Amino acid sequence: MEGRNIPVAVAGAFRDAFAGEPSGVWSAPGRVNLIGEHTDYNRGLCLPVAIPHRTYVAARPRKDRRVRILSLQVPGERTISLDGLLSGNRGGWAAYAVGVLWALEQAGHRIGGVDLVVDGRVPLGSGLSSSAALECAVALAAVDLFRLDGFHGDEGRRALAGVCVRAENDVAGAPTGGMDQSASLLARRDTALLLDFDGDVAPRHVSFDLAAHGLSLLVMNTRAVHSLDDGQYGNRREECAAAVGELGLGSLRDVAPADLDLALRRLSSDLLRRRVRHVVTEVDRVTRTVAALVADDFAALSELFAHSHASMRDDFEISSAELDTAVETAISAGALAARMTGGGFGGSAIAIVPSSGVDDISSAVANAFSAKGFREPELFPVRADGPARRER
Repeated sequence: MEGRNIPVAVAGAFRDAFAGEPSGVWSAPGRVNLIGEHTDYNRGLCLPVAIPHRTYVAARPRKDRRVRILSLQVPGERTISLDGLLSGNRGGWAAYAVGVLWALEQAGHRIGGVDLVVDGRVPLGSGLSSSAALECAVALAAVDLFRLDGFHGDEGRRALAGVCVRAENDVAGAPTGGMDQSASLLARRDTALLLDFDGDVAPRHVSFDLAAHGLSLLVMNTRAVHSLDDGQYGNRREECAAAVGELGLGSLRDVAPADLDLALRRLSSDLLRRRVRHVVTEVDRVTRTVAALVADDFAALSELFAHSHASMRDDFEISSAELDTAVETAISAGALAARMTGGGFGGSAIAIVPSSGVDDISSAVANAFSAKGFREPELFPVRADGPARRER
């Protein structure tokens, strides 16, 4: 797990790379979404938690318009100009970092070049939002380095999340909806973050202290290929938009669960019916999950997770053989609840398990993957963690 010496090590790596001290080190967490997938861009609800795995950024301002960036996980230093960023000089993975500086400038803030060293401890391609962790760490660094106003406190951090979303959409080219950045910037320890994307609704913090109940949240990274910019995520977003157009609504949030059958009959294809059914029922499941957590009703939670996974597998078609195996095996081995998490098409699943059973359930999942010839999964328990912060 994350060690306290990581910020010191990142600062040391910066000194080695750029022959001088960084102005500071900042970090931002990845996230696990308990429930509410592909609902954020449909103006729905979701319920993420931050995880202890973080991306760390050491940074120092420059006097020009260049961004020099290197990662301790990806070989090679990259230099990218803030000018003409949308004309093709985006820099691959570095676009998630440089795009934040561009988006801040587009929002009217004075921004200059930066030297950056990145140490990403959120597993890449795992569906745990390593991209948003990078964006949010760079965003906090920029706020401090350039003394930007308007980004402090919860309201300011909500605004900063919006900046990061624009960076991811317009520069990195990933059409995400805002859950990941909000979770990384606004989460609190031992709580889940209820996000409502239907208007300017303040987030609600919901107690999620599994340890108090002898339980753990087990992350099951399948290591199956996962990418938000490969077209699949965008396809689902376009399908939802098409359904909204056929229904003549502002968003799928306007379809109440009681009116779902009527709405489905008005759609032109079974594909759109499946997509709408997932979104409408998933938003309702988020509401029910919050009620179950408040009541410590883990039997209800088990049922809600099961229905959510089935909906993502059958109606939204974003699961995979690896994700299904992880979920089914965890339940068979004694997990109370399990489902895939994140954008899908690979990535991770989660399970709520007795703390005493973490090792046995992990072994069962690993053995099931081996028997099916899948890549060895990465399995680890997490506790809901706090938000992005300055480390030193």
